[in-house]
Amino acid sequence: MSKVAVVTGSAGGLGKGIAERLAHDGFKVIVQDINEKLLLETEAEFKDKGYSVASFVSDVSLKQAQEDLVDFTIETFGQLDVFVNNAGIDAVSPFLEIDEAQLERIFKVNVFGTVFGIQAAAKQFIKQQSKGKIINACSIAGHESYEMLSTYSASKHAVRSYTQSSAKELAQYGITVNSYYPGVAKTKMWDRIDEEMVKYNKNLQPGDAFKEYTSAIKLGRYQEPADVASLVSFLASEDSNYITGQSILTDGGLVYR
Repeated sequence: MSKVAVVTGSAGGLGKGIAERLAHDGFKVIVQDINEKLLLETEAEFKDKGYSVASFVSDVSLKQAQEDLVDFTIETFGQLDVFVNNAGIDAVSPFLEIDEAQLERIFKVNVFGTVFGIQAAAKQFIKQQSKGKIINACSIAGHESYEMLSTYSASKHAVRSYTQSSAKELAQYGITVNSYYPGVAKTKMWDRIDEEMVKYNKNLQPGDAFKEYTSAIKLGRYQEPADVASLVSFLASEDSNYITGQSILTDGGLVYR
């Protein structure tokens, strides 16, 4: 029987690459996003490739929505084996300009969404009496806090902490919880970060911030979605059964800690 995976925030970017890789690996996949138009386009694209896929539009920051996502998965494919908390958003600003709105927006999606996703998936695994896998999206910003990205970095440090604590508590059920840590990829998120950096630093031209970050990558190129998807594929496979509570970097040689 084919296994079933959920990938949140998978209408585009790294999430789409992860969802497609898991579908290629033989998983039945639920793709989730808040962007309905883009999500339906991704679902249609995957179906054209012969993948077994269904889509679910929701807001991951809501506890009930994460529970509904799991319920939809069971109704559609009958089981759940892997839950990938990929959805996330960024914020760029000087530290002194961080306000309530920024904190609430970033933490609701990146932290609340991850916590509620872990909970919803774990409860289903326990109900199924199966050894499920939960895989969270972190970032190099979850290892090192970056200037102008304070709130984003803090949210990813929180994801790292929740990955470790939930892994310790859920191990008794045979559930593993791990995180993948992407570096600098040419995605819409990084396009936004680059654009915002220019607003705050008049010495920067469009593309300069991206070039600055990628220039430090030892393997000499920016990240592709397939680079991250390969790691998630491993974490979703039986080859990773003895790994839990870990934070694994996939950044081409950028952060060493």
